[in-house]
Amino acid sequence: WDWQKKWFEAGNWHVSGYWEATLGRWNGGGQGATKPWDVGFTPVFRLQRNDRPTGVYLEGGIGLHLLSEDRINKGRLFGGNFSFGDHIGAGVVFGERAQYDFGLRVQHLSNAGLNDPNDGITFRQVRFTYSF
Repeated sequence: WDWQKKWFEAGNWHVSGYWEATLGRWNGGGQGATKPWDVGFTPVFRLQRNDRPTGVYLEGGIGLHLLSEDRINKGRLFGGNFSFGDHIGAGVVFGERAQYDFGLRVQHLSNAGLNDPNDGITFRQVRFTYSF
């Protein structure tokens, strides 16, 4: 859900943003592996150009995640089902209606030290979205 706002306009760039709701399933490996579900909700800030809806961008966000399991295997324990998820990424928007978005992202989830243990986990992601 795009916020339809522009902040910090400088030169030909501005910051905008959107709400991101996610649903994922992880596939753990190793001894005691699980396949937890991940439900997340994140406000995302995006730095992009003013003059056109297409082109390159940088983005980052910090949100909340609820995991169905408190571990992914015996060696990686999250200390609970609640996590914070932060990410940074870059990408490009293209298409006649700016309907395609291809991006690369690094995302980290952890409980921010609220519970022990706090092993956390980091993902590298390739994203492709289509806006209707």
